Amino acid sequence: MLLELLSDLVKIDDVLFIVKNNGAVSEVKGPLSIRQKEKWITIGDNDGPAHLHIDSEMIKSAEFVEEEKPERTSYSVRFFDENGDRIVAVFFTKMYDNSQKLISDRQIIYDQLKQKFTSKIQF
Repeated sequence: MLLELLSDLVKIDDVLFIVKNNGAVSEVKGPLSIRQKEKWITIGDNDGPAHLHIDSEMIKSAEFVEEEKPERTSYSVRFFDENGDRIVAVFFTKMYDNSQKLISDRQIIYDQLKQKFTSKIQF
């Protein structure tokens, strides 16, 4: 199910895959290609300017997160290890128009994906 969820996410325009730790942040914008070889899921073109290698055995859960901010709500899918530490997050960007109004087509894409997989997933 992990590969299926990631495969659905990489097809969406204007999503941002973010890998973050104490010393660095990496951001890769979708849509992207995806493939799996053994435990490694590669997102993006291995020969391209940016791509991710994700150890599928380390990801134990995912959660759809709608985070209220002062001016708007942030929409994401976050992937966690067995300790609840975030491995990677996929943020839906361009969710609002120039007048800060939520774009309903973008929210529908997010909501349909959330409904397909449920808001919290165990792998």
